Amino acid sequence: MALFNPFNSLCAVGFLARFSYALARNPVLPLFALYLGAGPEAIGLAVGISTVTGIFFKMPSGALSDIIGRRQTLLMGLVVFAVMPFTYLVISDYSWLIVIRFLHGLATAIYGPVAMAVVADIAGAKKGEWLSWFSSVTIVGTLVGAPVGGFLLTYVTAANGPGLNDFRLVFLMSGLAGAAALLLGLIALKDREETVSPHPGALKERLSRFFSGIKEVISDRRVVITSNMEGLQNLTVGALEAFLPVYAIKVAGLNEFQAGLLWGVQVLTTILSKPMMGRMSDRWGRKPIIVLGMVLCAASFAAIPLLTSFYLLMGTALVFGLGEAFVTSSTAALVADICHQKHFGTAMGTFGTIFDIGHASGPILAGLLIARFDYFISFLIMGSILIAVIPVFVLGVKLGEPAAT
Repeated sequence: MALFNPFNSLCAVGFLARFSYALARNPVLPLFALYLGAGPEAIGLAVGISTVTGIFFKMPSGALSDIIGRRQTLLMGLVVFAVMPFTYLVISDYSWLIVIRFLHGLATAIYGPVAMAVVADIAGAKKGEWLSWFSSVTIVGTLVGAPVGGFLLTYVTAANGPGLNDFRLVFLMSGLAGAAALLLGLIALKDREETVSPHPGALKERLSRFFSGIKEVISDRRVVITSNMEGLQNLTVGALEAFLPVYAIKVAGLNEFQAGLLWGVQVLTTILSKPMMGRMSDRWGRKPIIVLGMVLCAASFAAIPLLTSFYLLMGTALVFGLGEAFVTSSTAALVADICHQKHFGTAMGTFGTIFDIGHASGPILAGLLIARFDYFISFLIMGSILIAVIPVFVLGVKLGEPAAT
């Protein structure tokens, strides 16, 4: 495989785009919102609002690529990656942060589904292999962004903590990475021939398939319950994304680099563990693995406010990442098992959006709870939700039974 073939170039584009986005997100974003005077509810909204963008725009982005072509749609997403980080440089008020975060969320909403489609278009018979490699490369970009952002805030700041110019430095780096992704994307897609055949009725057709998918999914309670298990687990992921950096620095007394490492350890553990957990679920069954994962996530999540040691918090983040791997590898497989039985082809794409609802709700719910209670009570409540839904899952999801309609 040539070093600079189209696939390798797309992987480089994906890495830079995700690195740019992660650099501006964690731990920088919640700390920047805190610097602007935001309370817990406002911090949660700032972190969650970009995922809300994805909920509404991922499906239309896929439909748009069918109408105007993959190349044009992908470049639209890369333009957002390149331009939006620079708009953070003029922010001095929290309200503008919300507007910019919502618009910045368009980057992944447009780019994500279309980039995978482009890779599938060029992969030929190697779709599975190339999509897996592409996904892994983009995840690495996300993984690297958190500690790099924390490092910049820690080691280029004044002794009394990061100021406005320090945050602007990180956003500048994010913008440069996004601009590099756009430039490389223009080169990689320069001679690409479209494999889609846009037609006037494409949008209507995609909308029809979308609503048909929702109707099919909600007709089987097993699919709904299983999907909600991942959605609720994502509730705690979103909460950690928003408030683990704030807790680590303001309560545990750690620095920004350590806060970024905590998030990086959790993500890395999930990435490395998922293949093994998937094999375990193939051998031992999906349901026990999902239940164990929910217990691990709930326990480690609730334990965080009891700890202030960097190494203990890192160990807890590791356990949470392991639990996330248990849940996400097995829920997806279980939904696929059920969908295969019911031939739910179009419904699987629909649930990619529905999973995001939990991730978007997590920071917002955590912010509301922390404003009303403290970290311990708030994290305990959210962890208890994961435990409370286990009996519903165990009793409500029975394979081999006729679908509930």
